[in-house]
Amino acid sequence: QVQLVESGGGLVQAGGSLKLSCTASGRTLSSYAMGWFRQAPGKEREFVAIISWSGTSTYHADSVKGRFTISRDNAKSTVYLQMDTLKPEDTAVYYCAADHLYGSNWYTGGGRGMDYWGKGTLVTVSS
Repeated sequence: QVQLVESGGGLVQAGGSLKLSCTASGRTLSSYAMGWFRQAPGKEREFVAIISWSGTSTYHADSVKGRFTISRDNAKSTVYLQMDTLKPEDTAVYYCAADHLYGSNWYTGGGRGMDYWGKGTLVTVSS
């Protein structure tokens, strides 16, 4: 049984930074693509960023490009999301996910079909 556990969420002022972490347990996910989605109140879940199993390929949604950076440390079974220059519209529950595929399955369809999900961590950005 794989578990993904997110941490690092919280309350931050606009313009500030947060770093989210997602640690996997139960089995190694070093061969899996990993990434982040978010869901704001009253809105559908949206893709944020993905990283390939090796860490050499990444892809960020346009809404966060240049402000957020995804990375991973396979030795620690952990994926990170560095979030800088946060805006109130970044307020959401952020979910970690893992899938055996790296590609458009992540940024189309709202993340349906991902192999594994975390339970989420809340990020609130005040204006």
